[in-house]
Amino acid sequence: MELLDMELARARQRLNRAERSLERANEMLDEGCGVGINITLCSRIRAAQRRVAEARLRLTKIEPGQPGRTEQLKV
Repeated sequence: MELLDMELARARQRLNRAERSLERANEMLDEGCGVGINITLCSRIRAAQRRVAEARLRLTKIEPGQPGRTEQLKV
């Protein structure tokens, strides 16, 4: 059971990190830093969205009966 708990903790941590990264990239895009930077930020946002989706999927595979944060935080 400890292995499952550790894997759940890692999956939650991965999800939290990916969500924070996505939030920060969106905040930076809202600041309007210029076209060149915005193109880079769009790429960063797409990558962060993929990481969030992958982390949510991994978490639901480990803990299928517990929606938890995966249901609360939509991108």
